[in-house]
Amino acid sequence: MKKLLVPFVILFVVFCTSCSNQQSGMSDRAKKNLETATAVAKMFESHDWSKTGDYIAADAVDHSGPRGEVKGLDNIKAQFNEFGNSMSDMKNEVVKEVADDEYVFQWMKESWTQTKDEMGMKAGSKMNMDAIEVSKFNSEGKVTD
Repeated sequence: MKKLLVPFVILFVVFCTSCSNQQSGMSDRAKKNLETATAVAKMFESHDWSKTGDYIAADAVDHSGPRGEVKGLDNIKAQFNEFGNSMSDMKNEVVKEVADDEYVFQWMKESWTQTKDEMGMKAGSKMNMDAIEVSKFNSEGKVTD
């Protein structure tokens, strides 16, 4: 009986400590990053670029520009404006989002009406696409990449 007491106590302690009701949620920083990424997506719906600098760092790089990397806040803002001028009725429907202290990953279904002939799309065409947005954040909570 004494031989079984030690293993039983060990198993009991392991069982009790592994059955915790604690849930690990998102950190405050991850929540803030997700809010920022959502705000950037909403800018495309409203075509209001006035807060771009609130969300994106001055030295940020957009690695997915249609003509290559876009470096710097002013150039990124100009690219956003160019995109905005070629579409109306823009909607971003979030399918899934994942965030941590450094990155936000968003899977969105985007829809819009093309306002000018561009990149093989005709003006007046209703467009739909799935998009994966990956945003990297600095310690200030601004998008850097």
